[in-house]
Amino acid sequence: MPALSPLCLACAAALSVPGAAWAQAAPVTLKEVVVSGSRSERALDEVPASVDVLTGEDLDGAQVQDIRDLARELPNVSVKRAAQRFSGVSPGGTGRDGNAGFNVRGLEGNRVLLTVDGIRVPRELTSGVFGSASFGRDYYDLGLISRVEILRGASSALYGSDGLAGMVAMSTTEPAELLKAGQTFGGRVGLKLDSENDSRGVGLTLAGRPSDTLQWLGSVQVGRSSELDNQGTNTALNSTRTAPNPQKDEDVSVLGKLVFTPGGGQKHTITLEHVDKSSEVEAYTGRTTSATSGSVLDLDGTTDMRRSRLSWDGRFRIDSAWADELRATVGVQDSDSREVTHEQRTVSPTQRSRDVTYSEQLWQGVLQAEKTRALGGDWSQKLVYGADVTVSHMDNLVTGTGAPSYERYPLKRFPETRETTTALFVQSEFATDRWSVIPALRYDRFELKPRNDGLYPLDAASLSDSAFSPKLGVIFRPASNWSLFGNLAAGFRAPSPLQLNNYFENPFGNYRTIPNPDLKPETSQTLELGTRGSTHGFQWEAAVFNGRYKDFIEELVAVGGSMFTPADPLTYQAVNRGRVRLHGFELKGHYALGKATNLRVAFGQTQGKDTVTDRPLNSVNPAKLVVGLDHRLGDWKLGAALTHVAKKSTSDIDTSGTPNQFATPAYTTLDLSASWQVTPSTRLSAALRNVTDRKYWEWTNVRGIAAHSPVLDAYTAPGRSLALALVTEF
Repeated sequence: MPALSPLCLACAAALSVPGAAWAQAAPVTLKEVVVSGSRSERALDEVPASVDVLTGEDLDGAQVQDIRDLARELPNVSVKRAAQRFSGVSPGGTGRDGNAGFNVRGLEGNRVLLTVDGIRVPRELTSGVFGSASFGRDYYDLGLISRVEILRGASSALYGSDGLAGMVAMSTTEPAELLKAGQTFGGRVGLKLDSENDSRGVGLTLAGRPSDTLQWLGSVQVGRSSELDNQGTNTALNSTRTAPNPQKDEDVSVLGKLVFTPGGGQKHTITLEHVDKSSEVEAYTGRTTSATSGSVLDLDGTTDMRRSRLSWDGRFRIDSAWADELRATVGVQDSDSREVTHEQRTVSPTQRSRDVTYSEQLWQGVLQAEKTRALGGDWSQKLVYGADVTVSHMDNLVTGTGAPSYERYPLKRFPETRETTTALFVQSEFATDRWSVIPALRYDRFELKPRNDGLYPLDAASLSDSAFSPKLGVIFRPASNWSLFGNLAAGFRAPSPLQLNNYFENPFGNYRTIPNPDLKPETSQTLELGTRGSTHGFQWEAAVFNGRYKDFIEELVAVGGSMFTPADPLTYQAVNRGRVRLHGFELKGHYALGKATNLRVAFGQTQGKDTVTDRPLNSVNPAKLVVGLDHRLGDWKLGAALTHVAKKSTSDIDTSGTPNQFATPAYTTLDLSASWQVTPSTRLSAALRNVTDRKYWEWTNVRGIAAHSPVLDAYTAPGRSLALALVTEF
C-alpha cells in the first residue's frame, strides 16, 4: 500500500470535524445544474473547477451532429479525427479509429474518463502490434443524449482510474424532458442533414406517463453517411490520392427507459441503451502506384462498433442520522469492436485478410449516501460518501488469411484479462455564505488478472496495486455576484491489459515485445485557480492551471537485445518513464449587448513538456480563440462565430518520431447559424461552417505526418459545409 501524501493527510483531517452529533436541520438547497464536479447536483458556481455544461440549444442538431462538434467552440478541448488512410495486413495505417476520443488540456485517450449515465465507456485500444487496426471511443449517438458535462482537471478523487486529465459525462434523455405539465403522451421527431459527410439522420423519441408513479421513454435513431470531406483534389485510385477514400457508414441506436416513483422520496430508473455503428471503406490510398512484384491491387476494410447497456439507478429518501438520501447504481455493459481488411496482391498469397476484434464486458455498482447538517453559526456541512466496484473483462483476437510468415492465425496480443477495482470515497463540503471548503479522498484497489489462453504463448503477468486520490477545493465569495475558486487534486490511471502483456514476435527480424509485471499506475497532481461571476449583463470565468504527471506509460520501448541476434532478439516493453508538466489558462465570457443580442468569447492555451527528455508534448493543441455573436429576432435566432487557432510552432513539437514533422499554420474560420421557431413545437435550424472555404489543418489530425509528405492535403479539414435540422415535439 502506498504511503499517504501530504495532500491525502490534509484531506483526511478536513473530512472529519469533531463536535455535535448529526443534527436534523433542514438541508441546504442546491440548484440541480452540475453533477460531475461533486457526484451530487449543485449550481455551477458552487463547483471549484472548470466545467462546461452543454444542454438544450447547445446540442442543436444542426450545430452538433457528432462529438467533434461538441468541442468546436470549447477552449482546451478537442476531438481527433484523422484521415481514413489505413493500410492492409501490414502496419502503418492511420485514422481507422474515427472520432478517437476527447483531448482535454493536452491529454487524451484513456487519460480522460468518459461516462454515459454514470457508466464507464469502453477504453481506447491502439498499438502497432495490431497492424493498422485502431479502436477509438466514439460509442455515442448524440440523438440519445440530452446533457454533456466536460470537467477539466483530475477527477480520480470522486471517480477513480482514468480521471487523470478530466472527465466527459453524458446523460441520456429523460421522459420528463418531453412530457409537458398534464401530458400523458408526447414525443419528438428529428431530421438532420450535413454536407460535410453527406449524412442523413432521423430520430423518433416517444414518452408516456400511464400513471402518477410511472413514466416511460423509447427512442430510435438511424443515420447514414459517407466519407468526411477534405480539401484534397487528387482523386487517383492509388496511394497518391488526397481526396477522401469512399466510405459508407450506418448507425442505429436505441434507448428505452422506465422511471418509477412509488413515493416516499424514491425514484427508480431502468435504462436500456444500444449503439451500433458500421463502416465500409474502399481504400484506394492502400493501392500501390504500379503493378510490380508485391504490389497491392485492391484494398478495402470494414469496421463495426457496438455497445449495449442495461442499468438501474435507484434513489431513496431516508432522512436518517447517517444519510438524507441514498443512491444505488448497477450497470451491465457489453461492447465489441471489429476491423477487417481485405487485400489483393500481385504475389502469393494473392488474397490476404486481417480480422481484429476487441471486446469489453463491464459490471459496475455504486452505492452513495448524502447527508447535510448544520454546524452552528453560518456553517453547514454536506457529506457525500460511498463505495464503487467495477469488474471488466477485456479480450482480443487477431485472425485472417495469408498471415505473415512469422505468425500463425488465430492469435491474441494479450490474454483475456479481468480487471477488478474496488473503491471507497468521501467528500465533505463545509459552507457559509462566503466560503466553501471541499476536501475529498478516494482509495482504489485494482487487480489485472489474465487467464491462461492457448492463443497467447507467453507467461502472462498479473498486476495489483492501489492508489489514494485526494482533492481539496475552496470557494470564496467576496460578493453575491462573483467568486474565487481553487482546486488541488490528484489523479491516476491503471495500466491496460495490452500495456501489461503486449505480445508480438518476429523471429526472422529478431525482435519481440514482452510483458511487464512491474508497471505502475500513471499519477497526476493538478492545481487550478479561477474566478467566475456576473455584473451588468457580463458573465465571466477565468482559470489558470498547472499539472504534474509522472510514471507515464510508454508502449514499445526498446529495453534490450539486438535486431541481429537470434539468441537475444531486440526486445520491446511498455514502461513507466514519462514525467510531464502541463500548464495554461482559459477565459470564457458572455456579454448582453442588448435584450436580444449576446456576445460570447472563449480562449484557451496549454503548454506541455516531458520534463525528463525536455521535449514538448505533441498531444498539446495550439491556442484557440472563439468570438461569437447571437441575436434573437422574433421567432428567429441568428448567430456567427469566428474561430482563430494559432500556428503550431516548430519549437513546440517533439520531432524525435518524425524529424520533419509538419507544423500547422494559423487559421481563422467563420461559421454562421440560424434557427427559426416555425411553431411553438417545431424548430428549423441551419449551420453554415467555414463560410470562406478556408483550407487548413488541425494539429491533432496531422501528428506524425512529415512536412514534405506528397499527400499532406489528405489531412485537411472540411471546406464549406451546410447542416440542417428539423425538430418537432408533440
